[in-house]
Amino acid sequence: MKKYNYQISDLLNTVLFLFLILLFVSCKTKEDSMTQELRNFIIKFEEKAAVAYSENALAYFNATISVKTEDYNKSSELQIKYNKIFSNKDDFALLKKIKESNSINDEPLKRQLDVLFRAYSKYQIDEKKLEEIVKLGTDIENRYSTFRAEVGGIKLTDNQIEEKLKNSTDSKILQETWLASKKIGNAVAKDILKLVKMRNETAKELGYSNYHEMSLKLSEQDPKEIDLIFDDLFERTKGVFAQVKNEMDEFLARRYKISKNELMPWHYQNRFFQEAPKIYAVDLDSYYKNEDVVELTKNYYNGIGLNIDDMLAKSDLYEKEGKYQHAYCTDIDRNGDVRVVCNVKPNYNWMNTMLHEYGHAVYSKYISRNLPWTLREEAHTFTTEAIAMLFGRFASNPQWLADVVGISKEEQEKIADASFKSLRLEQLVFSRWAQVVYRFEKSMYENPDQDLNKLWWDLVEKYQLLKRPENRNEPDWASKIHIALYPAYYHNYMLGELLASQLSFYINKNLLNSNDPMTESFKDNAMVGNYLKEKIFAVGNGLYWNEMIEKATGEKLTAKYYAEQFIR
Repeated sequence: MKKYNYQISDLLNTVLFLFLILLFVSCKTKEDSMTQELRNFIIKFEEKAAVAYSENALAYFNATISVKTEDYNKSSELQIKYNKIFSNKDDFALLKKIKESNSINDEPLKRQLDVLFRAYSKYQIDEKKLEEIVKLGTDIENRYSTFRAEVGGIKLTDNQIEEKLKNSTDSKILQETWLASKKIGNAVAKDILKLVKMRNETAKELGYSNYHEMSLKLSEQDPKEIDLIFDDLFERTKGVFAQVKNEMDEFLARRYKISKNELMPWHYQNRFFQEAPKIYAVDLDSYYKNEDVVELTKNYYNGIGLNIDDMLAKSDLYEKEGKYQHAYCTDIDRNGDVRVVCNVKPNYNWMNTMLHEYGHAVYSKYISRNLPWTLREEAHTFTTEAIAMLFGRFASNPQWLADVVGISKEEQEKIADASFKSLRLEQLVFSRWAQVVYRFEKSMYENPDQDLNKLWWDLVEKYQLLKRPENRNEPDWASKIHIALYPAYYHNYMLGELLASQLSFYINKNLLNSNDPMTESFKDNAMVGNYLKEKIFAVGNGLYWNEMIEKATGEKLTAKYYAEQFIR
């Protein structure tokens, strides 16, 4: 009887062993099959996507620097062509099947699958709707680009509007100029609202509450976490912002010879109060008025081992009639052809902008070419903003002005305190502006039929502490191009500022043995360039953004360094 039991037991063990082998072989076969399917898919995807991406990027670049409507039409057509790649239902079904199989174990391949799945998810809507969205967006962008505010019968560029708001002390002229700049809002508001509703329709078709929520989630951001960050920033900046706003108001009231109660939005030297008024005893423009801003940018980046000669040669950097009036950087092919569009003037604003845009540019240029094409992009849109901001801040840094522009040691010491206060004011003012845009967009997409004109000014009053013009009921929100054309993006600028401070403190402490970012310029220090290339740029989108940040700085994204630097 015992012998029989042993035989049964042996037989069962053998059967179980064979079953496990078959199960393993089956799973291994399934894993190998899915892996091969994904590899084949990616090869075919990259063959068509790389070409379409490059054609689209080049057409957009050409459209923004020309005066031709047909160039914008071509850009629109090529954008639609590129988007159609991601709207393919069969491709998405395959990606979904592979993802749900949980059988991809190769980490780089798994990352590509995740990136592609999110990219395709956004476009699983009706192709006709997608085309309508792109065409309407392109038409709106064309109107922004060609709009010129008219003051006293003279048409003004955005640069000229900003100069007038910054330099005039006549309240009547300031009001006329500010009001003229807002007229673009009426010209585009209805179509922006139409675009918002179209975007929401597509988001709901994909199972999201609205487009804003969808955009954050598909870019690997948790909307609740972003809300918490912005709530935290509001609380952190509340006291100090009220303090500097009062200091600002006292200065501006004296400047315009009016009482503080009479100050209106047009008195704050900027169309949106997104940049800080010049209230401290330092004229940063004076240090650049006789300088070649482009040459300074070139020499600086080349000196830290981030050569930009090739990118400068292909960029379009100066004003011309009909040209796009803002600034941006574009990676044409994810293979080294990176270009910048600016409208450079010899002043502080454009020095800041050039350093900023070429921060984007060096990030794109130095993404490793060993990465698959799909992963040859920044870890997140805010991580490239962080690099741009890290460098843009130097335009007001006395140490940088001494090392790069050549101001004297005496002048450096003379402006040190005022320069820091100016930079801190810039940061605080921008942080409150970012609150307005982020919360406005979030609320607009949640309920586009509400009174948006009122919502805008309610937020401006709460976060920027500005007084709304009496009986003002115009779509001033629509005069900000980002709300129309770059939806659910603006909060990334603020996240970028947080990361810029985190990187600044890490570099100063670990590479330069310094504890004060205001005493460092990085000039001719290739060690800084090499760190950024190795730890940030080369990684591309090969890692989830917070994983990349932790590997580069030893910590996940945190606001504590921003607070340490600016909220004192």
